[in-house]
Amino acid sequence: MQYRLGELFCGPGGIAWGATHADIGNSDYSIVHQWANDYDANTCETYRHNICPDAPQTVYHEDIRKFDMSKLSPIDALAFGFPCNDYSVVGEQKGMDGVYGPLYSYGVKALKRFKPQWFLAENVGGLRNANDGKAFTKILTELRDAGYTITPHLYKFEEYGIPQARHRIIIVGIRNDEPGRFTFSYPAPHPEQTPTVGALLQDLMAEAGWKGVRKWAKQADKIAPTIVGGSKKHGGPDLGPTRARRAWAEMQVEGKSIADKAPDPEFTGMPRLTPRMIARIQGFPDTWVFGKTKTRACRMIGNAFPPPVAKAVGEKIKEALYASKQGFTLTREEYIS
Repeated sequence: MQYRLGELFCGPGGIAWGATHADIGNSDYSIVHQWANDYDANTCETYRHNICPDAPQTVYHEDIRKFDMSKLSPIDALAFGFPCNDYSVVGEQKGMDGVYGPLYSYGVKALKRFKPQWFLAENVGGLRNANDGKAFTKILTELRDAGYTITPHLYKFEEYGIPQARHRIIIVGIRNDEPGRFTFSYPAPHPEQTPTVGALLQDLMAEAGWKGVRKWAKQADKIAPTIVGGSKKHGGPDLGPTRARRAWAEMQVEGKSIADKAPDPEFTGMPRLTPRMIARIQGFPDTWVFGKTKTRACRMIGNAFPPPVAKAVGEKIKEALYASKQGFTLTREEYIS
């Protein structure tokens, strides 16, 4: 079974990479890119380059509020990480009363139009408390009313191989008319498999021959605060507000700005991260190509969804659907054996 994936608010391709690389040991079950949409031109270009270089026309750079979905081809799966600006605890928390809060509704419209077999929606943990909890309840109700059995769960990404304190609500929905008896279960956390920042970045920090890299790696023996993308309003690039920079400083990382390259051999002091280092913390492959400037690259990386988490969730979705087709509930271990 091949699932054609459509994406709204696609970002630079983190969900797409994870979904298309999800593997349950059966090549008959695959997820492939069908189309994607985002409002930012640089983000769309990055997505095209890394996900679908042979089909750039399938990525639409348009404001979702003006986007004509009738021109899109059929899909079997939908992903939409709707904007978090009005739900984030670091923002004004306007929720449904903000400009961006209601944009989740375009995901609901896509579900009703295309009726995919499953979907994945995600947003910040602050979504649960927006508008005194009423926003979250409304969103879940609309997703259920669109014809889906949904499983919302707060994921702590540091428990899934991503060395940063990044927490997101992921809502998985499977269409109610899918046959068989099955239950989607979120992937089991494995915090013991998550590396420290020092262990993850030591080789990149040493690229220019920095003599102090081993000492630094031992000091950077923690997970990072949340990687942030910044905004066009506040500019960048940097590693976030004052509190986040203090946390980085405890790991001997200078967070006020971003470096172009790794430290020189005789460098002393606290090193800065490069965009490539930040992307690795987000779980992107080192081969991923982002924007042409640091500001654009860091903004995309910080606002992106970590590919390894998307892969883990995608595999559990595929397991559930396989079990559904067979008419029974199946665990990954049982399937592989």
